[in-house]
Amino acid sequence: MYTDDDLDAAVGEGILSRDAATAFRAFVARRQSAHEADEESVRLVTSFNDIFVTIAAVLLLSALGWLAGKISPILGGASVAVASWAFAEYFTRKRRMALPSLALLLAFVYGVFSAGLGVVGVDDFARGGYGVAASAAIAALAAWGHWKRFMVPITIAAGAGSAAGALLALGLALVPALRDFVLPLVFVAGLALFALALKWDAGDLARKTRRSDVAFWLHLAAAPMIVHPVFSALGGGSGVAGAAGAVAVYLVLAIVALAVDRRALLVSALAYVLYAATTLFEAAGSSAEAFALTALVVGSLLLSLSAFWHHVRRLVLTTLPAPLRQRLPAA
Repeated sequence: MYTDDDLDAAVGEGILSRDAATAFRAFVARRQSAHEADEESVRLVTSFNDIFVTIAAVLLLSALGWLAGKISPILGGASVAVASWAFAEYFTRKRRMALPSLALLLAFVYGVFSAGLGVVGVDDFARGGYGVAASAAIAALAAWGHWKRFMVPITIAAGAGSAAGALLALGLALVPALRDFVLPLVFVAGLALFALALKWDAGDLARKTRRSDVAFWLHLAAAPMIVHPVFSALGGGSGVAGAAGAVAVYLVLAIVALAVDRRALLVSALAYVLYAATTLFEAAGSSAEAFALTALVVGSLLLSLSAFWHHVRRLVLTTLPAPLRQRLPAA
C-alpha cells in the first residue's frame, strides 16, 4: 500500500521522522524475508508458455527416443540426451524458463542413463550388476556437467540420486548378500541426501538464492527414500500395531519437517498415514466410513498445521539446542 515516495513525503511533511521511516523500511524487509522463507517458494511457472513449451518438449523427446530406440537402444538414449542439452541451450540459458529447464534436465539424465543401459544390456539391469552401477555413475557425472553449464536447481538432486543408485548397484554386485538389505541401504542413502539438503539450506537461511531451490529438490528426493523403508518395516501400516506405529512415525516426521521448515517429508508419507489411519478407524468399528473419516481428520490437521505453521515451528525450535537453531531458518 505504501511506496518509498509516500514515506519520503511523510518525512518531508514532518509526519514521520527520518529514523522512524528507516526503521519501518527495515521492519518490512525483515518481515517479507521471513515470510518468503516460511512459504517455501518453488519457482516453476512464470507464464503459461512454460507449460506449453514443456508439453512440446516432452512430446518431441518421447517421439525421438522411441524412433531412435527402434534402431538401437543406445541411439535412443543418446538422442534424447543430445536433444535435451541442445534445447537447454536456448530455453534454459537464454530464456530462463523454469519448468522446461526442469523437464529437459530430467530427460538429459534419463537419456544418458538409458544409453548406458543400452550398452550393458537388459540382463545386467535385471541383475543389478556392474553395468548398472557404471551407467548410473556416468549419469551422475553428466548431471554434474549439466550443472556447471546451466545450474538448474534440480540438477544436484538428480545427480545425487544417480550417484546413490550407482553405489547401491555396485554394492549389490560386489556383495550379492546385500540384496536382503536393499531397503535399509535406500534408507541410509535417503539420510545422506537429507544431510546434503540441510547443508545447502544452511548456506541460505533466508531462502532467497538458488541454494534454497537446490535444497528443496534434495529434500524432495530424500523424503521417499527415507519414508518408504521406514513404513515398509512397519508392514506398510497394516494391522493395528503397524498402523499405530505408522501414525507415530508420521508425527516424528512432522516435527522434523517443522524444525527444518520443509514439507517434503509430510507429503511423501501422506499415502502411508492415510492407509494407517484408515486401518485404525476400521479396527474401531467404522469400516464403512473409515476412509472418509481418515481424510476428514488428516486433512483438517494438515490445514491447521499449514495455518499455524509459524507458531508451531517457534515451539519446536525452542526445544532445540542453540547451535542447532542457528543452522535452521528462524521462525
